Amino acid sequence: MTSRPLSRITIVGGGSAGWMTALYLNRYYNSGATRTKITLIESEDIGTIGVGEATVHSIRFFFAAMGLDEAELMRETGATFKTGIRFRNWKKPVAGQTHEYFHPFEEQRLPAMVDLTTAWFSSDRAQSERYDQGTCLSSHLMAEGHGPKGPSSGPYQGVVPYGYHLDAVRLGRYLRRKAVEAGVEHRVGTVDRVETQGERILALHCNGQRHEADLYIDCSGFRSLLMSQLKQDNWQSFEDALPCNRAVALQLPYPKGASPRPYTQATALDNGWVWEIDLQERRGNGYVYDGNRLSPEQAEAALRAHLGVPADMGQALHLKMKIGCLKEFWVGNCLAIGLSGGFIEPLESTGLHLINLSVRLLATHLNGAEVAQPVKDSYNRLMNGIYDDLKRFIILHYCLSDRDDSPFWRQAADSAKHSPRLQQDLALWQHKVCEFMDLAGSYATVFTDENYRFVLYGMGHTPTFAPIGDPAQHQALFDQLAARVQMALQQTLPHHQALAALK
Repeated sequence: MTSRPLSRITIVGGGSAGWMTALYLNRYYNSGATRTKITLIESEDIGTIGVGEATVHSIRFFFAAMGLDEAELMRETGATFKTGIRFRNWKKPVAGQTHEYFHPFEEQRLPAMVDLTTAWFSSDRAQSERYDQGTCLSSHLMAEGHGPKGPSSGPYQGVVPYGYHLDAVRLGRYLRRKAVEAGVEHRVGTVDRVETQGERILALHCNGQRHEADLYIDCSGFRSLLMSQLKQDNWQSFEDALPCNRAVALQLPYPKGASPRPYTQATALDNGWVWEIDLQERRGNGYVYDGNRLSPEQAEAALRAHLGVPADMGQALHLKMKIGCLKEFWVGNCLAIGLSGGFIEPLESTGLHLINLSVRLLATHLNGAEVAQPVKDSYNRLMNGIYDDLKRFIILHYCLSDRDDSPFWRQAADSAKHSPRLQQDLALWQHKVCEFMDLAGSYATVFTDENYRFVLYGMGHTPTFAPIGDPAQHQALFDQLAARVQMALQQTLPHHQALAALK
């Protein structure tokens, strides 16, 4: 049985969401010949929001699939490499030392009867090293200022997995150029009326013209210009569990003698946390905070105090964030991607990842101009599952804190109650190592048991059990990992050298 071919898609809104969507769908449907006309409408009057400028490692595969030259991409967006996130001050200091741990992208699967994590817990290594230091390469590369690349690393390949730090505005412009070169129609204008009939869009009115399409994609950001007019009561807030709904960002030049770091730094403050993201020419900083506890002025003052920056240095950008997601991402002939569909606070840099997932999933569900309701239901179910899984993983970072120095952190310690699945898992992980099967049946697409372990054990939620296996065999595993660490250090370049090679 065949359906009417998909002849036209109209995307409203540019930025990363709009242009990633346009680029992907154009490549998916129009390779070899134009079968589906793709038009993107964006306004010059509405700026692009860059809440965060970091990514997870899976975005590499999107850029590679789009045929983008990695070196060009990084030059055009001022990008640097990211091997993980260094968390600081998320628990009370111990012996006067600020608490910290590192969450990398990698996993280590060494051949042995007992896995590396169980071997680590069965030894006394916790007395002399952090979990990340004892079980991965990236932690040691980070400590030595090395990026993921060696002199012979190919495009999108590295000694360890990596993502990027990049300028979100410049990324949108770069993707726009690539999409237009590939055949996407670009129209500049503001949609001033959405013509609807029930839960369907009949046409968009823009600059005195009427635009019709088979499918409309809302990439208009938090305004949710299209979806807001199709269905009421379609939003589910996560702010009870994740109350950080505001951010203040400050872009600054590097201090004298500093060079870009190959990792994101996330430092907890009294009412949220501060990001530090190093691009080629500047450092992006921002305070993500609970807007019910701090005013924008107080948040900016706290950010400047943390960074040691005077009030007249740099211009701060204040942002409001909607934390949650739609109940239905696909309604009638309209679908929301990016901030218009939902947002999880930027702690684990999932913004571009969610756009990537959304458009890839759309391509597998969209097989004609008329889409059956069970297909839309499937898409909505999967997207809700993805957001719920990410919500659970972000809660994990907060609920394990023992900080009690502010009402914010006392509330955070109780946040697991908003995820019964997480409560169940935390009780389990008091008695056994977190493993793949514990998360089976979830919608996780980027954060697996390996990622949970780095956060769990970095935050001190460790299992209690009797040592298992042969200590000599355990030591052989750690000797093997130590040899890999030395090899990785020899094979990779210092981060500044890897960046210089791009120019």
